[in-house]
Amino acid sequence: MPDLPPRIGIDRPGSFSRSVFHERHPILIANLIKDHSYPLHIRGRLEALLAESIGGTVAAAVPPGPNREFWEPQIAALAGEPWHSLPFLWAESYFYRRILHATDYFAPASVYRGDDPFTPQKHAQLTGPEIDSDLEALAALAEMKTDERRQALLYASLWGNQADLGFRTTTDIAGQSGLVVDDSAAVWDLVDGPGKGPVIVVADNAGREITGDLALIDALLESSPVVSSSTVELHLKPHPYFVSDATGEDVLATLDRLAADPRPPVQGLAERLRQAMHEGRLRLRAHDFYVLPSSYRSLPPDLAADFAAAKLVILKGDLNYRRLVGDRAWDPTTPFGEVVDYFPGDVAALRTAKSDLAVGIDPARLTELETGSPDWRVSGTHAMIQVLH
Repeated sequence: MPDLPPRIGIDRPGSFSRSVFHERHPILIANLIKDHSYPLHIRGRLEALLAESIGGTVAAAVPPGPNREFWEPQIAALAGEPWHSLPFLWAESYFYRRILHATDYFAPASVYRGDDPFTPQKHAQLTGPEIDSDLEALAALAEMKTDERRQALLYASLWGNQADLGFRTTTDIAGQSGLVVDDSAAVWDLVDGPGKGPVIVVADNAGREITGDLALIDALLESSPVVSSSTVELHLKPHPYFVSDATGEDVLATLDRLAADPRPPVQGLAERLRQAMHEGRLRLRAHDFYVLPSSYRSLPPDLAADFAAAKLVILKGDLNYRRLVGDRAWDPTTPFGEVVDYFPGDVAALRTAKSDLAVGIDPARLTELETGSPDWRVSGTHAMIQVLH
């Protein structure tokens, strides 16, 4: 294991992480206020949080809600520190926890208790021409041979994090000019190999991305018939986290959307997934770890044991990738296996690049990327499938 490089912060001018706080978060707060008829006290909290996060210091008060035993010492250690000095992953997680407090998500006597503030943005992805186009492409995959279809679905799940791709599995996309690393063959070797443990899929975003994930899960279940003891577990957030992170409610809403689609192959997908849930072959799970600013190096014992017993753990999306490699300023040519060799089991990262960090990149490919696509790390136009076995 190489020495750990410094954590990525939000203090460097021109960095992606700084742009999240100074460019994206103001838009996020404006959208929350626009999308909801929040009273003055909630609007005031949201505006105050934005101002604090851009130019202020960490407040000493611990926001209410679960996991206080985690947040209390963390906030006590950083109270009074300027936000710009914080590690990126910690600052983002804390910012979203503060949003839940600002919107009364955990307030016992509030009418907004349990009301996901990001629901309007999530549900918008389940309506309109984009999702309809995705599902049209999904329906067409039903005519493919099994191996071709499941490979197409693996790529669709990978690219689902990029909103304008979804199920675009044509050769100009899935033929992979944007794929920086492609260990997909190793994914299927593990899925098809021996072992009785479940395949665990750790979800990222709701909407069109979780639609792609559910289609991939259907293919995984097809690889593990009901007579087998193998199952698939879909791990979700226990409550809203980042803007579009998937919860159990989001999955159920997506299944409703699929079931209501007029195309028989899409209806069939919903029916098979619901039947698999009924039979216990598809299990939806949540864990508090997924809404904390912790890396996978700090897994709680119960989740570490689950990962160790799994046939394969598939981590979806950029945020899970950041947590897997520690959200640190790695030399991108550092081998993936060296960085994540601590992981308790076999793991595959499916990640569309949307932040500064990367590991496991061939030096010649890196030179090509840095020369031809200088913004490749944050543009969402490049992706990687990386496996530790």
